[in-house]
Amino acid sequence: MAKKVLIVGAGYAGIEAALTLNKKKKKDNIEITLIDKNPYHTLLTELHEVAGNRISEEGIRIPLRNIFKYTDVNLVMDEITSFDFKNNKISSEKNTYEYDYLITATGSSPNYYGIPGLDEHTFTLWSFDDAVRIREHIKKCFILASQEKDEAERKRLLTFVVSGAGFTGVEMIGELAIWVKSLCKQNVIDRKEVRLIIVDMLPRILSTLSEKAAAKAHKYLEKKLKVEVMLNTNITSATDHSIIYDGGEIETRTIIWTAGIKACLNDEECSLERVNKQNRIKVDEFCRTENKNVYAVGDIGGLTDENGIPYAAMVENAIQTAKGAAENILNDIRGKDPEKVKVKFHGTMVSVGNYFCVSEIMGKSLPVWMSIIMKYLVNMHYLWEITGFRGVARYLYHEVLERRQRKIFLEKHWSTRVQAWWLTPLRLFLGGMWLYEGLTKVADGWFNSPKLASFLGMASDATSAATPTAAYVTKIDDIFRIKTGLINFFIETETRIAGGEDIIAQHFARLEFFHFGDFNLVPWFLQNVVLANDGVAMFFQILVVVLEILVGLMLLGGALTFIGSIISLGLIIMFMSSTGLYEKSWWMLFASIATMGGAGRAFGLDYYLLPYLNNVWENFWKNRKLRLFFKGSIDRLD
Repeated sequence: MAKKVLIVGAGYAGIEAALTLNKKKKKDNIEITLIDKNPYHTLLTELHEVAGNRISEEGIRIPLRNIFKYTDVNLVMDEITSFDFKNNKISSEKNTYEYDYLITATGSSPNYYGIPGLDEHTFTLWSFDDAVRIREHIKKCFILASQEKDEAERKRLLTFVVSGAGFTGVEMIGELAIWVKSLCKQNVIDRKEVRLIIVDMLPRILSTLSEKAAAKAHKYLEKKLKVEVMLNTNITSATDHSIIYDGGEIETRTIIWTAGIKACLNDEECSLERVNKQNRIKVDEFCRTENKNVYAVGDIGGLTDENGIPYAAMVENAIQTAKGAAENILNDIRGKDPEKVKVKFHGTMVSVGNYFCVSEIMGKSLPVWMSIIMKYLVNMHYLWEITGFRGVARYLYHEVLERRQRKIFLEKHWSTRVQAWWLTPLRLFLGGMWLYEGLTKVADGWFNSPKLASFLGMASDATSAATPTAAYVTKIDDIFRIKTGLINFFIETETRIAGGEDIIAQHFARLEFFHFGDFNLVPWFLQNVVLANDGVAMFFQILVVVLEILVGLMLLGGALTFIGSIISLGLIIMFMSSTGLYEKSWWMLFASIATMGGAGRAFGLDYYLLPYLNNVWENFWKNRKLRLFFKGSIDRLD
């Protein structure tokens, strides 16, 4: 009989637990069920981007059916309200579910610490709905302020307070500070009228980062984004029009509370023993609760390090504890001893608006530009793990192409979209030219005898070299040059002269790499490697012909067009650095770049091939079995 494993919560921990069980169960008879009140997974670390209108809400919401395609995980949309650990049952208002093993991964919720008025009069940023609610409220505040006649009320509408200067609070106020510039312009409001305030009871922001990194973020908030930073400030209460702290009051219609969290499940819903002020469930070193078949992971689990300090409620903790719990369930089913779950944090990153980020990776602080890139890479890595290429492409689409906030000059241009079918004629023409070039070389005997030396103008014998009795001479004149030594670029004119008169003149482009003194890398490589002997020369000339024909077929068929375009570009650069590229072929260089932009997705095989390859990858990654044909293997997710 199958062992029933229930997972409650589809956050980072719940997703990881379900995928790990599915991936590693092998031949074990296990029934895996994931229960959540929503049919989607939310990227909680990016909530501020929706609340601050950087991206659409669709950019942080991933349908669970997409994550668990090609797996044996059963998805149930329900809200669990009670736990019966004695009888191994959990219940919602309408349904009851039995289990052999239970993983609670319900995450955390805002903690108001009993401060009066916070629950009723503040916004929180801890769910998909929270982010959308904040965004729409801020829009409304600016619209109302633009029409408000009462100066005091107008001031309240244009004052925004974020309480809590941790990761979430700093990211929220940073995102809002960027968005405010556009909101002021849209609603004809002077930016000086808008107050942005971040409040915290601690002496500095981002207390978990080093003082240097925190100070850098603090300076950026105050100097660049014009945010008021109020530290050592203890909130005592809130009303519908103000927030009150020790020694003062700030009148505002917007208070965003990010100053604390606690475990989602309360004692009435779940009677398991709790630890620390965050009310997390007590677990042993294997992530087991007092009931040995019940595991608590992520924010709700109270796993501690070797010093007895609970691990921080962060994504890495959620993923690693969930994976450890899933593996220990499999160990128990197989009669093996459980393994201790240890969490290793690799670093933290905090974005402050679009163009600023601080990070500490493996104990080292990275520069701003590298921190921004690292944050993108971390998100892409996570999405690759759970959704494959499609998830990464979707993420980049929202972050780069569809970003809503004010864009710099270059962004406005590179984010402009073009329908792929406009590139179809260019792709077909470029592919046809490459196929023609390759087949012409086959007809000329490139598969039969060495011809590369004469093609490159490096032949040493009278037969394959230029004929000495030719009736013309060639003159080369520079038109344009850029010389750096590492890379030299020339545009030159080749003029053929016969009888003292110019017969023909044509321009060509030439590249040199690492040309220092008498050393020139490309001629050296050609003479000493490519043309070392006839056997090597035949290999390279056949390779050139095969690549030309292959690229031609790829572009004509629109199959793996991006790769084909890269090879096309590589061939063009190779010719430019060896023989030179005559002006009649310059268009191929630019066409190769243009066709990289998804030219095969319209009237090409990529329309079907790319989704198929992604589906094969997802199936393999989630099941560790390579299957080329299966149900849904050719489905598109439009």
